[in-house]
Amino acid sequence: MNTHISPAIIMRIKEFGESDLLVTFFTSDRGRLKGVAKGARRSKRRFANCLDLFCLTSLEYELKRKGDLHFLHSGKLIDAFSGLRSDFSSLSLASYVVELTEVLFPLGVTDNKMFELLKNSFFEIDKGRKKDLLRIQFEARAMALGGYGIDFDKCCSCGRIYTGEGRAVFKRTKGGIACLKCQQESKLSPGLDHDTVKGLKTIQSDPWNEVEAFDFSDEMIREIKSVLKLHIEYRIGRRLKTVEYLE
Repeated sequence: MNTHISPAIIMRIKEFGESDLLVTFFTSDRGRLKGVAKGARRSKRRFANCLDLFCLTSLEYELKRKGDLHFLHSGKLIDAFSGLRSDFSSLSLASYVVELTEVLFPLGVTDNKMFELLKNSFFEIDKGRKKDLLRIQFEARAMALGGYGIDFDKCCSCGRIYTGEGRAVFKRTKGGIACLKCQQESKLSPGLDHDTVKGLKTIQSDPWNEVEAFDFSDEMIREIKSVLKLHIEYRIGRRLKTVEYLE
């Protein structure tokens, strides 16, 4: 049997047949997968409290050679993230995090860094960290891991190197910043001061502890949030369903 045991984030669950569950989960070593947990709605031994939405679970599963639907043998709860369910805003942010992950990472695409980002985001939501900052940090990093990172090194139009001084303009059609000579500021091309550019670059690429050491003002968070909204909707081509619960 092609059986594996992996830590996994439970992303979605759906009743399947009389006693089974259809589970979507993101693993550390094989990315996003779907599997059937036979008898999970009745079994208190093989799947004891470990298939709840958004929990971190050690899953034993069998990979099928054909198709995308695999077989779950058993699971053991690692962390239920109980604080994540303490209020509507926390639950909404977790739902948004899952939806963006699903869009960026098709079934079977492996990315351990994305698993760590997903897991750490749930840890931070569970601890009650400032949600606006956590949201933009996840968005920027997830987009970069999904191949849609914003280019901060040079003007996307003329190629002039951005030195980190003076204002820049975000250009959504290019996925990068432009100098003021090449692009005027507008609603769809918002201007950013050098501190905001630095902050956005930090959350896109740096580890969590370095981000926490950066001083993000409320105004900076609002500016970054606006840029990422434009960036995500342009690259994905639509507005995510869960966004409305965050506004």
